[in-house]
Amino acid sequence: MIRRNARYLIAKRPAHKRHGGLWEFPGGKLLPGESWLDAARRELREELGLETIAAADPIAHVRDDGSPYVIAFVPVEVRGEAQALEHDELRWATLDELRTIDLAPADAAFLRETLSAGSNG
Repeated sequence: MIRRNARYLIAKRPAHKRHGGLWEFPGGKLLPGESWLDAARRELREELGLETIAAADPIAHVRDDGSPYVIAFVPVEVRGEAQALEHDELRWATLDELRTIDLAPADAAFLRETLSAGSNG
């Protein structure tokens, strides 16, 4: 989860992927033996062309219904300008704007249960 100036970076999933056309907080899979920081460095470089400087512990875990995955929402600090290398589009959105965007189900649950409950944006 990348936040700058009270805005969160979200990415639109390609149409051919699961939840295609919906928006998500970018990230990816944690490989065996990887730390949160190692995974963020690998995934955010591949997906967004960003350098990850720091990764905190996850602030929430949400089961992705219909898949074997549990999604961990990990705050990260990055350097550089994000590029849509694997997504159709990128957008910086405020908390209020996120509430009006079609998010993937796990991301929508995270917004409702964690971001909206614990932050005013």
